[in-house]
Amino acid sequence: MQDNVRAPAQLILASTSPSRRALLNNARLDFSSIRPHVDERAVETPYVKTGASPEFLAGLLSRAKALDVANRIPGVYVIGGDQVMAFEGAAYSKPESRHEAKAHLSRLSGKTHYLHSAFAIARDDVVLFEDCQTAKLTMRTLSEPEIEAYLSRISDEALFSSGVYQLEGLGVQLFSKIEGDYFTILGMPMLSLLSALRTLGVRP
Repeated sequence: MQDNVRAPAQLILASTSPSRRALLNNARLDFSSIRPHVDERAVETPYVKTGASPEFLAGLLSRAKALDVANRIPGVYVIGGDQVMAFEGAAYSKPESRHEAKAHLSRLSGKTHYLHSAFAIARDDVVLFEDCQTAKLTMRTLSEPEIEAYLSRISDEALFSSGVYQLEGLGVQLFSKIEGDYFTILGMPMLSLLSALRTLGVRP
């Protein structure tokens, strides 16, 4: 759906992310998707400077996205979602270049990091539900040629994701151990989201 077009669906996803849209489609939810007008870096920077946790940042961004669209299209339920990667106590933003993506993978090689995936459901100017769940991932030790070969094969969507991988694809080859909900790793805690939608009376 094009930006700023009023949607007939009762439910709107404040995202045009193919992976999040696929998750909702696979659950047979009737929804429209609209890109939120949210500058993520501008929203999170004041809190990053004060040492906000990665979990807080994921929730902050998901609320901002949901409220942005809910304020533009009143009377419908809007889902906002965000994922923040945490490594050695620091939050990591999505890489903005292939060089930065390579640096991310080099730092994560052989070590454990965390993915914090949050969602918020808003209607008009009120957040009705929100949740954040965490997955723990350990990457196997990667050589520089392996990293180069991997980056040459992945899509831009994977390249500019939180952890520079997509576990539903080639990214699964990077890991030695994964602990946590699969949907959380993909960027949307679906079981918690579906429970919240049922409470609101939204059915597939």
